[in-house]
Amino acid sequence: MAPPLLALQNVSLSFGGAPVLGEASFSVSPGERLALVGRNGSGKSTLLKIAAGMIEADHGTRFIQPGTTLQYLPQEPDLCAFATTLDYVEHGLGPGQDPYRASYLLERLRLSGKEKTSQLSGGETRRAALARVLAPEPDVLLLDEPTNHLDLPAIEWLEAELKSIKSALVIISHDRTFLKALTRKTLWLDAGRTRQFDRGFVHFEKWRDGVLDEEELARHKLGRKVVAEEHWLRYGVTARRKRNVRRLRQLHQLRQQSSISRNAGSELRISVAAGKQSGTIVIDAKSVSKTIGSRTLVSDFSLRVLRGDRVAIVGPNGVGKTTLINLLTGNSAPDTGEVRLGANIELALLDQTRSALEPRTSLGDALTGGGRDTVLINGVQKHVIAYMKDFLFTPEQLTTPLGVLSGGERARVMLARALALPSNVLVLDEPTNDLDLETLDLLQETISDYPGTVLVVSHDRDFIDRVATLTLIAEGEGRWTSYAGGYSDMVGIRGSGVRGTPVPRETTKAKAASLRSPPVQKKRKLSFRQKHALETLPGKMSRLLTRIKQLEALLSDPALFGRDPEEFARASAELSQKQDEHDEIENQWLELEILREEIEGK
Repeated sequence: MAPPLLALQNVSLSFGGAPVLGEASFSVSPGERLALVGRNGSGKSTLLKIAAGMIEADHGTRFIQPGTTLQYLPQEPDLCAFATTLDYVEHGLGPGQDPYRASYLLERLRLSGKEKTSQLSGGETRRAALARVLAPEPDVLLLDEPTNHLDLPAIEWLEAELKSIKSALVIISHDRTFLKALTRKTLWLDAGRTRQFDRGFVHFEKWRDGVLDEEELARHKLGRKVVAEEHWLRYGVTARRKRNVRRLRQLHQLRQQSSISRNAGSELRISVAAGKQSGTIVIDAKSVSKTIGSRTLVSDFSLRVLRGDRVAIVGPNGVGKTTLINLLTGNSAPDTGEVRLGANIELALLDQTRSALEPRTSLGDALTGGGRDTVLINGVQKHVIAYMKDFLFTPEQLTTPLGVLSGGERARVMLARALALPSNVLVLDEPTNDLDLETLDLLQETISDYPGTVLVVSHDRDFIDRVATLTLIAEGEGRWTSYAGGYSDMVGIRGSGVRGTPVPRETTKAKAASLRSPPVQKKRKLSFRQKHALETLPGKMSRLLTRIKQLEALLSDPALFGRDPEEFARASAELSQKQDEHDEIENQWLELEILREEIEGK
């Protein structure tokens, strides 16, 4: 086996309080591809900075083979010392290295090199930083969240580029698909210590779950031993004082180990405040178009979203994903066409820009809205500190300004705020940014269990595969195409991902048809009774909704039950009957409307 190019041995570091790292070790040999994983706040970025020589550990050793070249990509690159992106990338090249590689990489990452560094977006900054670390073709490449703020074309290009280079890689990422494609070893950082698994990330999670199961069994055995020792001290023979003192000392050690074991496994708990049930049809968009400036972002787009659908929207940055979300949710009016929202819609929005987070606002005020110490979750008041703990914040962080929180912590704040709002439609714009793998798992489970409808914009292919029942992809020039299932299903039908050129439409239709059950023979025309029902059912639904709102207003009077129990019971029964009647009529209308569109070829 080749000697390591880079090695850390028993490094430890603390920042004035509890240690961040304790006896962490790893090594990187030529050509190795290593995934560095762990929960947010576990010290992954700190360990990578020590490996890069950016900070010095309190204890332990760092070794780098003489002559080894190393490049490090930080989470937040600083380009302010350079005028343009080309200046920044060329400055990273060493003597004798090809200056044209800087221009080539910038072009492949959709940058001209003339961009002023003071005016770059987050995604442009990340692409320029990637070009800088890739340009010298180093022996060791340390990448901290390389896919953050990148769109799918850039992620897929980067994945292919890293596969082709000879550099050894150490990658921190929460993009499962990216890690599975690139890594051959996995380094797990947990409670300040490292554990190495000599297989890639694709096998890691099964191994990790086995390790955690074994540790849970060991904690159980340790707890039983503590109980046994306490019983012996209280009721056992006291013939020899020295022996008792020794066993007492052992008991204190066991209690300490048990306490550490219990505290090591703090769990994130996500729950959604559910609103009223929406109507069967949540969004009905017909022939919608939207142009901003000279760019057509949405052109002649139609979509019907039903209650319970999970719709993923994918495409390159700037193609109009957020514009499409705004059109579908009624936050923006289309230039042409119509968007109708269903009954009882309650929206909760997670904004990708985190713009709602004022840096000087304290964590407690951000969660409660200020002036209170409780949060209302599903109609129950919950103390803000208890709610903070659900999202892995400590009581000491109650007054912490949002501006000093890490990216992962700010992401958890946005989640906590959005999910506390009663809703039956969740709109998640880039929800996976800065979230660790465990939080992503729990968010995915929460979305799966959510009784309402979900619209999600994401560049995380694995996340889309796990949650989406329908995927919308931008085809260019304002055209959007829908595919049943997640990202992998879309690629299987379409023949390519976001970065590729779609296969001809006839081929796409043929592939999609082969995955469906045999089609039902279409009727050639609507009967007179069906036409009459299509014309009259909307009026019936409108009258029922009016009555439903009257009954809800009556029952909202808290004094009604005490004043007139019989009237309360009668109104409750009528409300339930009217809601069932409305749902039944709405389903009839929906079936007829779908049949009409099939016959008319829409």
